[in-house]
Amino acid sequence: MGYNLYWYQQECVDSIFEYFRHKKGNPVVCLPTGTGKSLIIAEFVRRAFAMYANQKMLVLTHSKTLVEQNAERLRQHWPQAPYGINSAALNRRDTLEPIIFGGIASVAKSWQKFGCVDVVLIDEAHLVSHTETTMYRKFLDNLKSVNPHLVVIGLTATPWRLGYGTITDNVKTAKGELKSLFTDICYDLTTPDNFNRLIAEGFLSPLTTKRTKYELDATGVHIVAGDYNQKELQLAVDKDTVTAAALDEAVVLAADRLHWLVFASGVEHAEHVAEALNRRGIAAGYLHSNMPQQEQDEAVRRFKSGELRALVNNNILTTGFDFPELDCIIVLRLTESVVLWRQMTGRGTRIAEGKRDCLVMDFARNTERLGAINHAYVPRKPGTKGGGRAPVKECPACGNYCHLSVKVCENLLPDGRRCGHLFNFEFKVKTTASTESIIEGALPKLEIRKVDLITYAVHHKAGSPDMLKATYYCGLSKFDEYVHLEHPGYAGKRAREWWRLRDGSGGPVPRSTAEARERVEGLRSPTHLRIWINKKYPEILGYCWDGSAFGTAKPVSAGAKV
Repeated sequence: MGYNLYWYQQECVDSIFEYFRHKKGNPVVCLPTGTGKSLIIAEFVRRAFAMYANQKMLVLTHSKTLVEQNAERLRQHWPQAPYGINSAALNRRDTLEPIIFGGIASVAKSWQKFGCVDVVLIDEAHLVSHTETTMYRKFLDNLKSVNPHLVVIGLTATPWRLGYGTITDNVKTAKGELKSLFTDICYDLTTPDNFNRLIAEGFLSPLTTKRTKYELDATGVHIVAGDYNQKELQLAVDKDTVTAAALDEAVVLAADRLHWLVFASGVEHAEHVAEALNRRGIAAGYLHSNMPQQEQDEAVRRFKSGELRALVNNNILTTGFDFPELDCIIVLRLTESVVLWRQMTGRGTRIAEGKRDCLVMDFARNTERLGAINHAYVPRKPGTKGGGRAPVKECPACGNYCHLSVKVCENLLPDGRRCGHLFNFEFKVKTTASTESIIEGALPKLEIRKVDLITYAVHHKAGSPDMLKATYYCGLSKFDEYVHLEHPGYAGKRAREWWRLRDGSGGPVPRSTAEARERVEGLRSPTHLRIWINKKYPEILGYCWDGSAFGTAKPVSAGAKV
């Protein structure tokens, strides 16, 4: 019954509960697209109701698809969950159930029907504006009039807002300061190191990009409300010659790709691009907001079934579109929105059987302006100054785009090998539109090391409780691990789990580091470690106990000796 959570999903749920043990506020968790936010929501809801049964909880988002996905994942994870759905698009208007999954547009004007709400979870929380007159803010203010202790928890892959900084920043305006609804980020896996670790451990699909010879030109297109004027942008790029030049290149670069998602610059542009792809022998459909919902659903169905090789969309499939098999993204839309850019490219990070990576063709030069998917530029607050752009370089061996700091090209080749090209750092790289990296930094280098010996000692650090220091000797190398048994927060919880995993006696976990040092003789020892080796301080990511080296060797019964 239910799903087994990955390590980071469990950490994320734990971090939310840990936050409320020490602070009061409205926290946000930040996880890249494709990491399973719906399961995190389901597990949090299940645990919350196990702890506090008599409560009312709403899970809100902006789209019918996400409402449906989140509700279904809870049903799968917790079949007995007492939940309902409130969404006009789904023809459901449930209000009495303890757990309600709803679309904000459907629930906004009927807040009285939900009674006293204790917790609101908001998926795609970056869509909640600072402005207090918006739909979300009015709805939440109304709920607080009934329950002043209402807790709001946000989830997002993009913790920024166009022109306003991070999602937790307050914004100063001529009329005064606008306070952010969200107060703290309590868990974040969207940083470059964490993003790359998720790729290296197989939780996310790598993104790769090839240099495009053709680039869209938006000269003369005005910026309105922080982004390109959509009417002007469509007029600039929706031209037969422009479309032909981009698609002629795309069909060559993506010849071995099975599922293409294309982002267009307008309704008519989407239709014209689809027509041009069909003329080139690529079965393509289109999707935009002017189509009836039934036609939109049918286009998505045909795409996912393989009937269509390409699906061209305008402002539809940037969020809530779950299709792991997607292996090609063609960007024919310029944007100044970091959020939109990351949401578009994030469609390709989900993993699927047989999928080696997702090819991104950025004809719009968005990477130059907005940064790599794992290290996008944070939108600046009004009145603040920003820096330049991160320089990049193109691998001369395979054509992959790499950040300037990368020493070795880690691009995955069609035959399964890594490119491995070594860069000459004396060569000065010019920053251009066509040499931008879709993923910044070198991917983590993971190595499996056999453990020959383990020693334990008490580690003293000024101003902190003592820690148990485990030192693993692996050939000529050694790796240290610090166990915070006396820590009152999450680190202490992790330390206790570390101990239980090694203690076969079933006895209580030591209450102090000194007690733990006296009992280490009875701990079982891992035979192998999986280590993130190319960090400043190498990090142990996994333990093997049966001698199989994580399935790469024949298991043995003997373990390492202390």
